[in-house]
Amino acid sequence: MFGLPTLGMCYSKSTMCFLEKKHVHLESLLKKAKAVHLDQSSRILILSDLHMGNGGRLDEFRQNAELLKCILGSYYLPEKYSLVLNGDIEELFKFSLKNITSKWSDFYDLFLKFKQNGFLWKTYGNHDSALLDEGEYLLRSSLVESIKLHYGNEILLLFHGHQASPFLWETCSVLSRAVIFFLRYIAKPVGIRNFSVAYNSRRRFAIEQSIYEFSNHSKIVSIIGHTHRPLFESLSKVDYLNYRIEDLCRTYSSIPDEQRPEIEHNITLLKTELDACYKKGKISGLRSGLYNNLPIPSVFNSGCTIGKRAVTALEIEGSTIRLVCWYNGKRKPKFIGDRDQRPIELGSTGYSRIVLNEDSLDYVFSRLHLLA
Repeated sequence: MFGLPTLGMCYSKSTMCFLEKKHVHLESLLKKAKAVHLDQSSRILILSDLHMGNGGRLDEFRQNAELLKCILGSYYLPEKYSLVLNGDIEELFKFSLKNITSKWSDFYDLFLKFKQNGFLWKTYGNHDSALLDEGEYLLRSSLVESIKLHYGNEILLLFHGHQASPFLWETCSVLSRAVIFFLRYIAKPVGIRNFSVAYNSRRRFAIEQSIYEFSNHSKIVSIIGHTHRPLFESLSKVDYLNYRIEDLCRTYSSIPDEQRPEIEHNITLLKTELDACYKKGKISGLRSGLYNNLPIPSVFNSGCTIGKRAVTALEIEGSTIRLVCWYNGKRKPKFIGDRDQRPIELGSTGYSRIVLNEDSLDYVFSRLHLLA
């Protein structure tokens, strides 16, 4: 898909030993994951990081609740998608489960309806790990820590992502109690908003890098949430734009003159979007999604549903995986590319769906095995 730099990634025996010790927690996730087998009829929607609260002003789920309810009930359910909720669905650091389920009871009814399409599975993240102690939890029968999607002889491992931090893994219950006390009884009353790794660029990058190394070593694809940052084939938005510009520049010299104006126009759009990313990065601390000199498509991230009036998600349909964005149809999407990304409106709902990127799973795994 892209023009590639020089291959330069190899592991010595000592490095391999270090990676195995570093990723022992992720290896255990892989071994005990719930197995699900894919075929050409499979349709799966993957969502993460809803952070459902009590419906009040500090509930970050509230702003996109109607959008998510609409697309689940009016698109994915009738289109026969199964559903994976990949962690941090409830915001149990700040709100009680009773208040959350009372406010959003219609969502739990909607989630359960996806069982009729095939399955409903829910992994738990660091913000909703307390669900393990809730015997009466409405989605208890669907609760697992990780899911292993079998695509022929290949594996896609779904887990929330906080497990890549040994500290979060080993101290989860003690840490959760301390954070819950701080957020519910100190931060919440004075209006402090979410407290998460998703808002820490350095920690976010470190977790993604650890999962990237583990996935390449294990020759699997990992699908995560946790960092709230959509990733497709291990590429961040900045990486994607850089490589698309490079790819178009390579194409430009080999096409007829009459086709060149369109390429020039697309490059201009991509450059404008890239410049905007870098300007924003100067403020927030820009970090790339590329962890070595060669992009290996081993990490995907569905993003989150608490973006500014937009929801990102991953879809698997047969042998295709895609990253999509749903948003209010009156708003122009910020992500601009040269591919066919025309928004498709969902009836008269006012909401639109746009495909940010897609590829075949066969390509993804072929590239993974050749380059990792």
